[in-house]
Parts: sequence; C-alpha cells; structure tokens
Amino acid sequence: MDARLAALERWLAPQLAGAAYDLAPASEDASFRRYFRARTGEGRSWIVMDAPPDKEDCAPFVRVAGLLREAGVNAPQVLAQDLAQGFLLLSDLGTTTFLDALNDANADTLMRDATDALLRWQLASRPGRLPPYDEALLEREMRLFSDWYVARHLGTTLTAQRQRDLRQVCTLLSRSALAQPQVYVHRDYMPRNLMVSEPNPGVLDFQDAVTGPITYDMVSLLRDAFLTWSEERVLDWSARYWEKAKQAGLPVDGDFGEFWRALEWMGLQRHLKVLGIFARLTYRDGKPKYVADTPRFVAYAHGVAKRYAALAPLARLLDELQALAPRSSDA
Repeated sequence: MDARLAALERWLAPQLAGAAYDLAPASEDASFRRYFRARTGEGRSWIVMDAPPDKEDCAPFVRVAGLLREAGVNAPQVLAQDLAQGFLLLSDLGTTTFLDALNDANADTLMRDATDALLRWQLASRPGRLPPYDEALLEREMRLFSDWYVARHLGTTLTAQRQRDLRQVCTLLSRSALAQPQVYVHRDYMPRNLMVSEPNPGVLDFQDAVTGPITYDMVSLLRDAFLTWSEERVLDWSARYWEKAKQAGLPVDGDFGEFWRALEWMGLQRHLKVLGIFARLTYRDGKPKYVADTPRFVAYAHGVAKRYAALAPLARLLDELQALAPRSSDA
C-alpha cells in the first residue's frame, strides 16, 4: 500500500463515520489525480479523489462543481474536503460512461441529454467567475502540436516555411476563437467524462473550466478522442444544438453556416492541442495508451483543413508529416 493511499484511508474513515467499506479504483485519469470507489456492505458508495497537492490543486474542482450544480447540471456533490492533503469525498454518479453506453440506437437520446446539460451550463455563464480562455492559452495549447507531436512523436523538424505556415493557421484559429461569444467552457466535454445517470448526464473532469468560445464544448462532444461519428450525424446534432441555443437566448451566430465554420475551426484548435497532449502523455508522463488514438485526430484535423482555403497550408503540412512518418499511423 502506497503512503498516499494509507493517508487517504486514515482521512476517509471518520468521513464515513467509521462504517466498514471496501476501496477499489474507480477510473483512470490522464493527470496525477486518482479516483477510488468506497462501498459499504449496505450498498452505499462514494467516490474519493486523491490529488497530490504538489502536482494538482483541488480548489478549482470544488469551485467548478459548485458552479455546475448551481446551473442545474448533475455534477458530483463535494461531501468532504481536505485541500491541504489533496483529498475529496464526492457523491457517486455511477459506473457507466457515455463512451461505454453509446451506440447507434441510443446515440440521439444520449446526445440530446448531453446537449441540454451543456445549454444549462452555458446559460449560467457570468463574467469573472472562471479564468479566461485567452490568446496566450490558446496559442500555448497549439504549440504542443509542434513541440510534442511533430518534434517528439514524429521526430521531425519543420522547415522555416512550414513553421511560418503553421503560425499563420494558428493565428487564424486563435482569432476565430476569440471572436466568438464567451460562455462557461467545461473544456473536456466528451463522452468519456459524461456518466449515464439520473438526471442524465452526470458530468465529470471539469476542473479546468474557463470562460471561452461558445462552440468549444459542443465540438468536443461531437469530435471525440475515442469514437468517430459520421459527418451527417455531427451536422445534425450541431444544428439541433444551434436551434436550441437560439431559442434559449444564447448568443450563437444567427447564420448556421458561420456557426458551423466557427465550430470546425474551434475543433481544429483542439485537435492540434490534443495531438500534442497525447504525445506528451506518452513521452513525458509514461502513459502510452493515449497515442493510439492519434490517427483519429490527424483525420479530424486534415478533414477540416482541406475544407477551407485559408487553412490549406495546414492540410499540406499534415500530408507531408504523414508521408514522412507513416509509422505514426500505427502508434
């Protein structure tokens, strides 16, 4: 038993009033956080978070959980906390993620529930409550693509011209994001972080929430890291969200074509970031399983870049990178 787990169990015992319980891993996480499920013999269960305070700060999780619940979104209730040690006791939202549950038969229903929860979250937006998704953060995220995916994962150095091309496209993506209406952004609103729950969905992994572009969470939901939907379905779900958002009074663009372009460009910014993050998880953090989904994000990015003339330099770059490093598709 590691020292932190022993400390967590010492902290947990009085929180559960001395009740006998079993503790088992509840989920994996790309960060340094760990989650455990505590169960009693009577069938009650809780989630316990272990977040080493020298590596993770629990305070944003507690703050955003409160904002989500105020918005009417089913986020875990924080039942007990020790921020100094990095321990939280949370309500249990269940064991089935949308990623596990989604199929052709239930996809429309589950995506409707996810969209409705997202609308509640966005409608609750208030200025100054969350950090801004500003230009510096957007550009820092996109640099992960060249630093970790291109240089480290592919082992490739970009020519001066390709570096200029990439900077030009990243500037366009950043400007598009900053020009959008700004709302609360979960920042990882995808099926893996949504639980089949009552009310549906339960929402997890929200501690990095910011105030940012209105399309960000929707494109995160539709162009997911771990499953791919047809473009027809993505368009249909996007249009349904757009209609509901307009009816609810959210400041989406009145022209669906412009909304769709902004959504696609926002997704491209995220795809470049995630390609870098998956490579960083592999080479820096020793978590190689994520890089297996790299081809999915290359396909997303390439598809969007090909559709817009202003993004053509990125489409050419992606073609060259794939030709230079065909082994990356087998990562």
